[in-house]
Amino acid sequence: MKNQPLGGNEMPRFAGPGTFMRLPAQETAEGLDVAFIGIPMDIGASLRPGTRFGPRQIRAESTMIRPYNMWTRAAPFESLQVADIGDVPINTFDLKDSVRRITAFYDEVLQHDVVPLTMGGDHTLSLPVLRAIAKKHGPVALIHVDAHADINEHMFDEEIAHGTPFRRAYEEGLIDAQNTFQIGLRGTGYGPDDFDTARNWGFTVIQAEELWYKSAAPLMEKIRQQIGDRPVYLTYDIDSLDPAFAPGTGTVEMGGLTTMQALEIVRGCRGLNLVGCDLVEVSPPYDPSGNTALIASNLLYEMLCVLPGVSYGS
Repeated sequence: MKNQPLGGNEMPRFAGPGTFMRLPAQETAEGLDVAFIGIPMDIGASLRPGTRFGPRQIRAESTMIRPYNMWTRAAPFESLQVADIGDVPINTFDLKDSVRRITAFYDEVLQHDVVPLTMGGDHTLSLPVLRAIAKKHGPVALIHVDAHADINEHMFDEEIAHGTPFRRAYEEGLIDAQNTFQIGLRGTGYGPDDFDTARNWGFTVIQAEELWYKSAAPLMEKIRQQIGDRPVYLTYDIDSLDPAFAPGTGTVEMGGLTTMQALEIVRGCRGLNLVGCDLVEVSPPYDPSGNTALIASNLLYEMLCVLPGVSYGS
């Protein structure tokens, strides 16, 4: 019998364990197909803090999610062994040490044949996770959904922060530039190089305006065809969404994606060889309603539903 989320008729949804979807907790990834992991960190953020509270709030808002996907008919808990293995013990006073700790934690996790689904935390965390992922899978294709390119050379003379992870990942050979897709970029910048540098590296950049009033499904069809069976990592920054949907984040930009497009993007990853995913930059203090974290928890569930090996109902 596979692990199952605790149902709402077994225990009121406002009670029970504080894990993602009230799944069983486990100390290691041993025996799992999928591990939910929190990285409660905001020391890499450059403006509004609070993402250290993201994983806890995402877990809290996940209690309403039921195990069966009514549209896609995915039944992930029927075929995959899933648990919540807790949080990475970061050093809240030292970003560089935290980055080292994250990679070491994921090195241990990836000794098992498991797909990590990460709850953030600021976007700095994608770099140390990708360092561990690349050790196991080699340079991976990347689907990066975000308002920002996160390819800064430095931030306040620091090479590692939440605005630099994908420049470092490119430089370190962790990602396949020709199969890297940045979706939803928008807003103001310092000049055209803010986005064009990544294009020159070989990234495909799809600015938010290219998706206004459109379905994202045709874009995802093209991305699936190009990536093929390569290992792929999905990183989803909640600020890719318009702040009307997700105000609870540190660096909001107007004119963003809708929640419907977000679902199309994540569901459009079905059939890809996903080897890891993260959902980052949820800052609960900036959304007292909890809706930003609720959307994040549902997107994480949708990521679970498109992983290899998921069973589908009739």
